[in-house]
Amino acid sequence: MVEIDCCDRWEAYFRLQELDIFCECKSYQPLKVNITSANDAIQLWCLTSRLAKSRRELANWLENCLVLA
Repeated sequence: MVEIDCCDRWEAYFRLQELDIFCECKSYQPLKVNITSANDAIQLWCLTSRLAKSRRELANWLENCLVLA
């Protein structure tokens, strides 16, 4: 289970819809996602990781990627 901000929850919902991953998000309820493949799981993991991390953590991750390239 990943906890994300209420506003970010809607961003996640709309992005998952764009990726054709079935999900539902009702007011004051958690986001529910139906994972049917490994690709769905990876997409969900990437999205929630991005939303759950701070801007600084994301910047550090990107800097590490550039160093390794």
